[in-house]
Amino acid sequence: MRKNSGFKIIIIGIIIILSIFIVVSISNLNILEKEPPNIALENETHWNLKAPIPLKITDNAGIKFIKIVLNDGSASQVLLSKEFNDSQTEVNLNIAFPKNAIFDEKKTYTLIVEAIDTSKWNFFGGNKSVKNSKLLVDTKRPEIYILNQSYKISKGGAAAVVFRASDDNIKDVYIQTNYGKKFKVTPFYKDGYYSSLVAWPSSENEFSADVVAEDMAGNKSNMRIRYFLQDRKYKISKIALNDRFLDGKILDLANQYATDPNAMDKLARFKFVNETLRISNEKKIAEITSKVPEKSMNGFYIDPFYPLRNGAAVASFGDHRFYTYGGNDVSESWHLGLDLASTAGAKIATSNPSVVVFNEENGIYGQNIILYHGFGLYTLYGHCNSTNVNVGEQLSVDAFIGTTGTTGLALGDHLHFGVLVQGIEVRPEEWMDNKWMKDNVYDVLELSKKVIDKKI
Repeated sequence: MRKNSGFKIIIIGIIIILSIFIVVSISNLNILEKEPPNIALENETHWNLKAPIPLKITDNAGIKFIKIVLNDGSASQVLLSKEFNDSQTEVNLNIAFPKNAIFDEKKTYTLIVEAIDTSKWNFFGGNKSVKNSKLLVDTKRPEIYILNQSYKISKGGAAAVVFRASDDNIKDVYIQTNYGKKFKVTPFYKDGYYSSLVAWPSSENEFSADVVAEDMAGNKSNMRIRYFLQDRKYKISKIALNDRFLDGKILDLANQYATDPNAMDKLARFKFVNETLRISNEKKIAEITSKVPEKSMNGFYIDPFYPLRNGAAVASFGDHRFYTYGGNDVSESWHLGLDLASTAGAKIATSNPSVVVFNEENGIYGQNIILYHGFGLYTLYGHCNSTNVNVGEQLSVDAFIGTTGTTGLALGDHLHFGVLVQGIEVRPEEWMDNKWMKDNVYDVLELSKKVIDKKI
């Protein structure tokens, strides 16, 4: 009996040991994993010797050792040799050109990155990865030359520019403004030339725009576009709110768009409509109208816009409105379009060929149509009672697109007509003026083409 009892104890002990081994093995599956570390590094990298090269190394088991060597073909220098005591599954490094380099600056180098993980595979040696990257040294900045531009830009208005940006390895070209907007540019007419419309928002007191060009190595150049800046004063309105308006149109919009309108008092509902809903609607419009789909362009021409036949202006662009209730200021807004009124339910027609990019109900804008005309230029039609177009539809001149109405935040039947340049609302009056369009857009482009032809 004692022998059987001892045998059972041995068996139980073996089972316990095996169970512990299995549990430990399951919890440490990475111990014998065979996957080498992943080194995120391009086979070729452009380098200006100033900006560090970002390097990312990952491994599921954890990284044990990293070595980085820079070689110029005849000499090598170790930039990093490091063992990691803690098991890091991801290491991010920035590789800088050594200040105490033992070799002269050359046109090409080789960066050699070696990484070993914590796996016990390969007789406890771990899995090893080695990645070589050819470094192409480029310290020359792109060249920028502004060929032609609009003479001036008005506050709330738009302007054009044509320029050349050249570099063997150009990566990005754009126009950067002082207020944070980055305008896309379009390759224009011949290789190396670009064009764009830019805009000065009516809410911004200052304006500047720089052409920026950056190459693959991170070298960057910029040049100021020397527009004459024309200040423009816009109307400032004080509007007293009344209960009829707050309990009518505002209540309707709050009930339609607010999550819990009953929890708001009438002023809270107004602030929701005039601020929260307005911001959301304008953000949607800006996203839709910021796109410039053209891969290249040879020219651009459209006729002045007259969307409403016999329409009279009833509210102006850029009106800064301050709302009061009971003598107290409660909210404010900018009117970013031109309100035109004719007869109720008047027909709205296109003035130029276009593509329908939006046709939906859009908060304070009501039933809202947006058309694209090329060169980053869009037109907007708000408060429509009915629409007669579909998104994606190509429209010809004088196409019937809808009727004026009172949808959204409109008290009387009218059309809210807006013009946008890459998401920025601009003065519609400029784009209704044939002389302004000729002087500031078409002549700039056509003269640039003649200059380019002479240079080639």
